[in-house]
Amino acid sequence: MTTAPTPVVGLRREREVLTVALATHRHVVLEGPPGTGKSTLLRAVAGDTGHDVVFVEGNAELTPARLVGQYDPSAVLAGGYLPENFTDGPLLTAMRGSGLLYLEELNRIPEETLNVLITVLTEGEIAVPRLGTVRAASGFRLIAAMNPFDAIGTARVGQAIADRMCRVVLGYQPEEAEREIVTGVTGAAAGTVTLAVRLVRATREHRDLRTGSSVRGAIDLVLLLDGLLGLRGLDLPGGRESARDAAHAALSGRIRVTEGVDRTPEAVLDEILDEVWPVDAGPPEPPPAGDGPPPGGGQGKAPGPPAEAGPDASTSRRDRASRRSPRTTGRREMRLRHDAFAAVSPDVGELDEDAFTGLMGEDPDAAAALLADLATATDRELRAAARRLAARVFVRVGRTGAARARGTRRLVPSRRPEGDLDLDRTLDRWTGVWPPAPEDLVTRRWAGSRRAVCLLVDRSGSMQGLGVAIAAVAAAGVVLAADERLTTSVLTFADDVTVLQPHGRHRAAEDVVLDLVGLRGHGRTDLGAALRGARQELAPATADERVVVLLSDCLSTAGEPPETALTGIDRLHVLCPLPTVEALDAARLLAARGGGTVEPVRSLTDLGPALTRVLG
Repeated sequence: MTTAPTPVVGLRREREVLTVALATHRHVVLEGPPGTGKSTLLRAVAGDTGHDVVFVEGNAELTPARLVGQYDPSAVLAGGYLPENFTDGPLLTAMRGSGLLYLEELNRIPEETLNVLITVLTEGEIAVPRLGTVRAASGFRLIAAMNPFDAIGTARVGQAIADRMCRVVLGYQPEEAEREIVTGVTGAAAGTVTLAVRLVRATREHRDLRTGSSVRGAIDLVLLLDGLLGLRGLDLPGGRESARDAAHAALSGRIRVTEGVDRTPEAVLDEILDEVWPVDAGPPEPPPAGDGPPPGGGQGKAPGPPAEAGPDASTSRRDRASRRSPRTTGRREMRLRHDAFAAVSPDVGELDEDAFTGLMGEDPDAAAALLADLATATDRELRAAARRLAARVFVRVGRTGAARARGTRRLVPSRRPEGDLDLDRTLDRWTGVWPPAPEDLVTRRWAGSRRAVCLLVDRSGSMQGLGVAIAAVAAAGVVLAADERLTTSVLTFADDVTVLQPHGRHRAAEDVVLDLVGLRGHGRTDLGAALRGARQELAPATADERVVVLLSDCLSTAGEPPETALTGIDRLHVLCPLPTVEALDAARLLAARGGGTVEPVRSLTDLGPALTRVLG
């Protein structure tokens, strides 16, 4: 008896392609934005074909040992490298059991972990040290899922992996299919479902949003709206404010405002609600029955960028041009931003250094943020005085936090009784007598040498106030830390790259700070171009290790994925100024790809210790 296929809305073509790919022994990557049904599609096809599925969540912490498996150290000490002392990871579990290995978020997995899959995908086997070669059973397949390359915190998968897999691209489904999904999950009335789907689809096209909501947002919106209408004793036509409350709760955390746009998610959602449900009209009417997509459901293609045509295109170009123009800040805006502005600048053109010194003693962060903004004041005399003061103050703070470089640190084998135990080398030397003699123990310790360091400072739209102050102090600290074992350079970037301190050339720290505080908040964030610029600066340096220190929220909004530009950079550390949760996640992933660490910098007091850790 044949089991009926599991219903999957709007993905008939993709389902057929995936089914045939598995039947012909192909490995497949499913690519599409969140909420497009990648996991649902795989579960349906696996159920139809009778395959077991081994799920693995892809992230920066997925090491080769966690994917393949590893020996239990205590069991090895007791009995040696026996097969029974080896614990299979999900890869070997799927290979031995004729199952599907499902790797979620393939493009968040470190490259060294993905490399272990190359032979598996080609030959159907893997050589595990001390265990031997493990061959995959005939039913084994690798199915991976990934978000598009412009998603935050992802990287382009290497060609060696991509060349060994088929690719099925899923885009957002047609409106009728999304209404069917939401109705199937919520059981709600057509009017509520239509409103929710229209609102969600509008978030994907709004000019001020970098990322819109998936259909999951529409599901939550329907459930919240129905609950609020019931609680308040309203029906949908009279529940516009309830729809607003539900949209804020369901969608504001799912959408992302474009970098450099000074709007809140709630303000954008209010604008979308006004367009979908005008104040003087009723909610949108459900479409007539039969008004749906052509047979076959989704098109199997991810949506491309909208074409720039008509009046909206010229507006978009004007918006981008305005973000590139020089920005200055008037006195009224200064007073709104900074409580102490009137005391520090009592009149046009005046800067009271005594008042600023007092503020610096009371609240260094507030004083530094004010000084950074004063350096872009519309008042020309005030701006010039603020820049001169900033050069002195930020260099003084940077000097107190400057680290003395010790050079590259590498893990090397050692006979000294310090560091971490090197289990393999110790077992190779061990005579078998318990406990092991001190001369049998091999440890790993850090050894140092020369380094070349490039500081990359983000100057895109989000950088102002305290963020600029942190960047200026960091630049001063890096320049001042240079010595015979550490050479430095300083670059700034948005959607282009500017060299402030060329590698191998000396500039006074005061001059670097003066240049930096004059640059501000323009353009989008092209991390890939920035890393390529740093690589170009570091390439001719005479050093054992080339290190990039990136001061940014790591939320790239332009250009190629930053992970593709790490070649030639030995280590990438990230200083994350005033971090949000999203910025920290992106910074951790990028630093992991670059073999470095992340240092959150929430105030000036955090910066000195952070620089010491990445430079020391």
